[in-house]
Amino acid sequence: MPVELRKRKEAPPAPVRPAKKKAHAKGKKPASEKTVVEQVQEAVADTVETVKEAVVGKTNGAAATAGGAPKVGDTVDLTSFGGEVETNDGKKTTFAKLVEESKGGVVLFTYPKASTPGCTTQVCLFRDSYTPLTATGYSIYGLSNDSPKANTTFKTKQNLPYTLLCDPAQSLISAIGLKKAPKGTTRGVFVVDKSGKVLASEPGGPAATVEVVRKLVGGNAEGVPTVGDVKKQEAKEDKEAAKTADEVADTAAKVDSNEA
Repeated sequence: MPVELRKRKEAPPAPVRPAKKKAHAKGKKPASEKTVVEQVQEAVADTVETVKEAVVGKTNGAAATAGGAPKVGDTVDLTSFGGEVETNDGKKTTFAKLVEESKGGVVLFTYPKASTPGCTTQVCLFRDSYTPLTATGYSIYGLSNDSPKANTTFKTKQNLPYTLLCDPAQSLISAIGLKKAPKGTTRGVFVVDKSGKVLASEPGGPAATVEVVRKLVGGNAEGVPTVGDVKKQEAKEDKEAAKTADEVADTAAKVDSNEA
């Protein structure tokens, strides 16, 4: 009787294990697993980040310029330059509007704090030189981070013929490169023509800021004090103040003597 060979049973195929899912950065699910709500929330978050990035590079509305503050010879984009400021009498305005309203351009001179000695000297020099400095069409403005109240008091007390601009957020001060960290203002001057071309941009003392504008309007413009004139005037005033102090001291001594 022939021997019957039995077929050997084949082992069943090994089960295929599912591939491990790749980890996603920051625990984010792949798009295929996200619900509609999750996708919308992520889109909103991305939009918020985009807006934040757009704001970076601007300081309280002041458009950032490549390489920092604009330099002499540059032309600034007036539509986005300097943000919004306020006049000493409480009116909102922009640098673009000031340039538009001028005949030949705008002179901004900055000062650290209203009614302090150096700032008083500066605003009075621009006051005394106002007519010749504006003869060629420039509009002059003082600019600080003081409040409208402080600047109105300053303007009234010194009888200034021009407007003082208030920039507590330092948007325009920053845009022209004259902000002093952390919240101060560097004394200086910034001048543009009607097209926005920068004609002057530099820090300087009270007399030096006037001298910059004097040169722009024609060198030795008649009626505009030079640095030498200012120094002579300051020396004269110091001498007169010392003389007055001596007279007051003498009078006080005589009164004391009589009472004794």
